[in-house]
Amino acid sequence: MFGSTSTSTATSPEVKFTTATMSDREFGQFSEFIYGQCGIKMPPAKKTMLEARLQKRLRKLGLRSFREYAEFLFSREGVESELVHMIDVVTTNKTDFFREPGHFDFLVGQALPALLERERSAGQRRLRIWSAGCSSGEEPYTLTMVLSEYAEVNPGFSFGILATDICTEVLEKARLAIYDEERIEPVPLALRKKYLLRSRERNQGLVRVVPELRRLVTFRRLNFMDSDFGIHEPFDIIFCRNVIIYFDKQTQEQLLNKFCRNLVPGGYLFMGHSETLSGLDVPVVQVASTVYRYGR
Repeated sequence: MFGSTSTSTATSPEVKFTTATMSDREFGQFSEFIYGQCGIKMPPAKKTMLEARLQKRLRKLGLRSFREYAEFLFSREGVESELVHMIDVVTTNKTDFFREPGHFDFLVGQALPALLERERSAGQRRLRIWSAGCSSGEEPYTLTMVLSEYAEVNPGFSFGILATDICTEVLEKARLAIYDEERIEPVPLALRKKYLLRSRERNQGLVRVVPELRRLVTFRRLNFMDSDFGIHEPFDIIFCRNVIIYFDKQTQEQLLNKFCRNLVPGGYLFMGHSETLSGLDVPVVQVASTVYRYGR
């Protein structure tokens, strides 16, 4: 399908029924459950949004009310089979290629040279990067492009990327690495020609990331509320951008400290442009706008 370079676990049938209405009590149950499972806060203002999104699951499961859905979700079977689907529909996934481009300028101009200088004295090894909250893959694939270009002019430099998200639906899209042509507008033309394949069926308007870059990224489902991320080697760089805005201050502080425990001393943490660490007790120093270095 792609050629030259270029630019459910539920088994019940869907049924038609009158749109269900979520009571305040049911909203309270769901919001408390969502907060406990994945740390996402659901204030009353989000009731309409949650109701609309969960309608999809009611239809899929053939349920006629949110009371029936709650009974199923909170059962042992529901937790095992439905939780992942519920999280998929309530999480927000917005991302772009080369989003917040200043971060990639800092990465190449300052972070990588500093990390490589340290590695030269300690014995060079493969650089490890974590894209935490990777959504449909645009961020980790942007990193593969930027780092591959850096490797071309820095012999011996090598890297690997772990990309994680709680949503299984977007992870599947990320693994496929197929995007509408309009999604790649932020990618510089030279990099499009080098790292993206255009579909042979031109009328579809699709491109795919080249296999050489896809092999550099490992995708995995991960819930930030898990006590143990199951990560045994520390990272040099963590990108966690526009993720903590969905958590309350206490959860933000706990999560950022867990990130730091998975960074090498002197490693870098990249946050989103709308996020701040002000008032949080986290062992980092700010070195650029929304960029932090681990260690005080």
